[in-house]
Amino acid sequence: MRRGGHEGNSERLVNRTVERYGVWLRSTVVLLCGALGLVWADAADVPLAAALLAPAVLASGVRLWALRRPLPLALLWTLDAAAVLLMGLSQPVLGGEGGNAMVEVAVGISLIAFQFEWATRPVAGATLAVVGTAACVLGDVLSSSAHDLDVVPLVRMLIQVGLARAGYLIVRARARAADRSAAVRAALRREADVAAARRATEREYLATLHDTASATLLMVSQGDGRDWSWLPPRARQDLEALSAMPGFETGSVDLAALLGCVPEGEGQARVRLTTHIEGPLTIPSGPGLAIFNGVREAVTNVSRHAGVREAELRAWSEEGNGGNGVVVELSDAGRGFEPDSVPVRRRGISGSIIGRMRAVGGTASITSGPGAGTRVRWRWHDQGRVPQARDQGRVPQSGDGAGQATDVPGPAGPAGRTRAQHTAAVRFIRGQLLYGSQLVALLICLVWQFTISLRRLLAHQNVYDPAWAQTAAFVCLVAVAATGGASLLRGRRIPPGVRGWCLGSVLAVSAVSAYTLPPHHATGPADWAFGVVGWHALFLLADLRVRVYAAFLGAHIGVNAAAVVWHGAPTPAEAAVLGIATVGSCGLQLAIGALMTHLLRDTAPAAGSAAAREEELRTRERIHEHLQSDHKERYRALTATTVPLLVGLGHGVLSPHDEEVRLRCGVEGARMRRLFAEGDAVADPLLNELRACVEVAEHQGVTVSLAVRGLPGEVPVEIRRELIDPVAVTLGRTRSAARVTVVWTPGAVRVSVVGVDCADDRTEAAAVPSQRRAAVPHVSVVRTRRGESMWAEASWSRSASSGVTLP
Repeated sequence: MRRGGHEGNSERLVNRTVERYGVWLRSTVVLLCGALGLVWADAADVPLAAALLAPAVLASGVRLWALRRPLPLALLWTLDAAAVLLMGLSQPVLGGEGGNAMVEVAVGISLIAFQFEWATRPVAGATLAVVGTAACVLGDVLSSSAHDLDVVPLVRMLIQVGLARAGYLIVRARARAADRSAAVRAALRREADVAAARRATEREYLATLHDTASATLLMVSQGDGRDWSWLPPRARQDLEALSAMPGFETGSVDLAALLGCVPEGEGQARVRLTTHIEGPLTIPSGPGLAIFNGVREAVTNVSRHAGVREAELRAWSEEGNGGNGVVVELSDAGRGFEPDSVPVRRRGISGSIIGRMRAVGGTASITSGPGAGTRVRWRWHDQGRVPQARDQGRVPQSGDGAGQATDVPGPAGPAGRTRAQHTAAVRFIRGQLLYGSQLVALLICLVWQFTISLRRLLAHQNVYDPAWAQTAAFVCLVAVAATGGASLLRGRRIPPGVRGWCLGSVLAVSAVSAYTLPPHHATGPADWAFGVVGWHALFLLADLRVRVYAAFLGAHIGVNAAAVVWHGAPTPAEAAVLGIATVGSCGLQLAIGALMTHLLRDTAPAAGSAAAREEELRTRERIHEHLQSDHKERYRALTATTVPLLVGLGHGVLSPHDEEVRLRCGVEGARMRRLFAEGDAVADPLLNELRACVEVAEHQGVTVSLAVRGLPGEVPVEIRRELIDPVAVTLGRTRSAARVTVVWTPGAVRVSVVGVDCADDRTEAAAVPSQRRAAVPHVSVVRTRRGESMWAEASWSRSASSGVTLP
């Protein structure tokens, strides 16, 4: 766990990976070296050697078991310390140069592995390194005839431990950087997804409000029916629809069954539907409900505008673009519709039909013309990519009737977007881990070459034949590291041509060093190149699969073995020493290469998947939280005015024959129409919302004149609501004529209305809710009644804190 912060997915998986890697690496080396040690020891010393090496094997077995079933850390640390302590002290028992080399390899790799096994507990890893180094040095002193101390193995072991720890810290730093960057991008995507979900839910809410309460209240306000038997159940259904919380539909539905439940209306408003549905049509519930609600609104439009009482409803499945989809079509032979005659503020088509389908990734198309009837077609495809409709044309701005053929493509499917985000996250994490791995390999190259290799080269110049070839090979490796490091530090990948030249140079260095070195010095103190060549190749091949690196190591070992054989066949003892040195050097390098491949090929995708799951969970929680809050706020806004009307109409307490009830319904209908107009992209939102209220009054038979003076400016939406609401109330209660005036000045905006033959405000519901007035203190409202006339004016003065400049 990172101190002072949360451990990210990449860091957590890197820690888990390196721990498992360290355990398996140490266990493999200990078992191999333990077996070689028993073979190497004299027959009389085998029991003692087994007693010294058995604890190391036991500790490895317990550590492997602890990967699956956690054990106390104190027990594991004690076993690890005992293992390296007894292995280091086994040198006098094993005896000989081969025994010392074997113990040095086993202890050295164990100390390196400890830095990975105890990566998150550096004190424990450092203490084990000290214990193992001290045991190995003490065993070396006891096994030598003069009991003298050789500091070279000690220094080399300390350098290896330091490089192992530094390498882990570098990779962990890149993992943390990936986690931080991923967290920032995830937060941005989460906020965008939450905002999109809130907008989609708001659109669905407005569409539902339009199809239910708004339509019901406007019909009551117009008094356009003598038979009101349909009103109570309709009002109760509207209440149920408004109280339902949208946005949480899950699972699948049978669209054929849903379409069989489309309401046809009551009495004279009934539309007889002829259905031809090829079912079942199983689709996700979101698109299914969007199509059902759209069909319901389209049937209502037929009843209101088509002039006929019959329509045909068809539905069938459709295949294409690698997935399945559905098509639903509603057609009538009515009077048809001209799209240019549809006011921008009408919401039946743009919100209830087209808007709903756009939100779920589908399309809706409308084909109509005067005297040609109307056809509405819904199409949804499960890949989020909808085939082009056969009915091509322009998109109408809105309309409650039909228009020219329209087809609005839906957004990209959420599944495709999620996959793209996951791929991008994995690619980014992999890039960070690759960069860290290459930095580690470059660091090992430079430190090893300019410490251990350089000392060996300078100390054994008299051994090489010729010496200048070895020096040139050393300089060549420096040039390779500088070339690759320059590209890495600039944040660029090594070009393929440069990488090929560098690999060829590294292999040439291996050959030059092997063939200009006497055979009995191979892999010994004078062989500076054998242990460092592999690190240069690892730096160059870190982004490729481990088998490519293994092939290079095989060629490197083969070149050196061929050089040894070319000088003369080695003795069995020399061959054993060469084998142990090869395992200790190239085996460790191959294991590090396998670790890098595992980090890039397995850990990065796992970290990306884990991050995606966590992000999805957090996003769902945030969306759920915000949608609940938004729903409560919207419903709270309706409880003061709309809900009491629907409750009264639904339970027969209020009568549609009562003029006061009809006036109240007209006021609420105007308020809702203004709310629908808030989302329009227009140059003057205030005037657009005001005209929505004027239209409702004109449908009531009121003659309204509208005058605008001054140059319009920007007004916040909260201010617009308070400026227009008194106008909506007055227009809704006016019986004959009204005059609306908007005056813009550099410091203020005033909206006034004069209603002739205006009914008295006999209910609290007609007034502006007091809590809303208190929320916007800069808006002042004045009302004056003279006889049957009502004058109301709302004004807003720009304050210094508002930050809005009026022209």
